[in-house]
Amino acid sequence: MRFTRRKVLCQSSMAFLCATASAQSSAGPPPAQAAGGGRGSFGPPPELGPDDKQAFPDPPAGFNVRRDNIPQGTLTEVAYDSKTLGTRRQIGVYLPPGYAAGRKYPTLYLIHGLGWNNREWTQIRHADVVIDNLIADGKLQPMVLIFPNGDSTMTLADIEANGSGPRMNQGNAQHPPGGGASADAGRGGRQGMNMEPWLAPFENDLLKDIIPFVESHYSVYSDRDHRALAGLSMGGGQALNIGIVHPETFAYVAGFSAAPDTKRPPDLVPDPEVPKKLKLLWVACGNKDGLLRVSQGVHAYLKEKGVAHVWNVDGNAHDTPEWQNNLYYFAQRIFR
Repeated sequence: MRFTRRKVLCQSSMAFLCATASAQSSAGPPPAQAAGGGRGSFGPPPELGPDDKQAFPDPPAGFNVRRDNIPQGTLTEVAYDSKTLGTRRQIGVYLPPGYAAGRKYPTLYLIHGLGWNNREWTQIRHADVVIDNLIADGKLQPMVLIFPNGDSTMTLADIEANGSGPRMNQGNAQHPPGGGASADAGRGGRQGMNMEPWLAPFENDLLKDIIPFVESHYSVYSDRDHRALAGLSMGGGQALNIGIVHPETFAYVAGFSAAPDTKRPPDLVPDPEVPKKLKLLWVACGNKDGLLRVSQGVHAYLKEKGVAHVWNVDGNAHDTPEWQNNLYYFAQRIFR
């Protein structure tokens, strides 16, 4: 039964992304005409432009495999009170090997994708393993990772009731797990999904509640130069939406396979001088991902406005290799 529910929920999430991707295509190259489909492609394959190239080689074999002979960080789930949302919520926390209260650490905030929660980056994408290996290899300074829940309607009680599987509140799915239209269809959401919980309410929770909570409970720096924000898929859009306009809070921002929640470029970058204050802006997507047009639009606009950024289009789809590979390289280029 758990597998069946997971499958239905993931299918509904994918349907939402497929349906809304076309709405973003006006911001970038025209959609491809060839037929396609499946988990990684979201319908028509993308059309590649001259800039759409892989910026880095594939990571070395084993970069994402747990090693028993190296020190490993610790993972915990921590409850906090969200004053902006008026509820009790949960974040995931990774503390690096040898974490000590007498030392200050930089912080990387990683946001999950649609259909999951704050557990995705560790349970499915194994971000902790990638970071453990990089630290052990001397390629990365120890850092704290924070995994927020990008759906602002998801409470601590929801997480505890749903268990450890992929979950989002049913009212925010295009179709509830049992099938049929969701209760929120027609409430102004995109293609039957209520997008609002993933936008301003989450941004306020992150900036006004999560970051202050983290910095008052863990031995981390509290300045922009020691904060980074990244996300995958829906979380990639959130990271770009928030990070690009808040260089006073984050110095490093990345969107991996950004979904159609990403604001259209003129709204995403209302003042091109603002993102120029970032130390690193990273936009990446696989060339087999039908959502590539979203990131292409962002890249094209940033390029037009003279905003320096990494543009990485590799050979992956909307999948784990894409997100692990980009985490591997992005993490090595922050906090320098």
